[in-house]
Amino acid sequence: MNRKSTPPRILVVDDDPDTITILSRYLQREGFVAIEAPSGADCLRIVQENSVDVILLDLMMPEMDGFQVCEAIKRNPATAEIPIILVTARDDIDARAEGIRIGVSEFLPKPFSRRQLISRINSQLSILEAERAADATLSRFAASSRD
Repeated sequence: MNRKSTPPRILVVDDDPDTITILSRYLQREGFVAIEAPSGADCLRIVQENSVDVILLDLMMPEMDGFQVCEAIKRNPATAEIPIILVTARDDIDARAEGIRIGVSEFLPKPFSRRQLISRINSQLSILEAERAADATLSRFAASSRD
């Protein structure tokens, strides 16, 4: 992913339409493409059908909470590497421990500033870029070793 030519695609998952609108506007102002999902089920459908670079995932949602959504994403090899930033008003040790156990990349406790949001996203994008570069280098090395 070259951030200069292809804007990162950030999936915003929250059951509160106002929160989705606010987060999407923040992201768009920073040059990101915001994709919106009002439920965990919609999130799972979107990650199957679209390329997503980072997921902003609300913890407390009806039907399927953020933990359940994260577990489903991490179980699927096609989506397991997508960084997930858990956005939550529940910032206790138990929530953090469960998030770490199931593969959450970052926690963003509510309320948060726009600067915190963008900083966390950029951090995850940098990690993702480094991982992709390392994978490409390993692939080239493996291919040259076979020759």
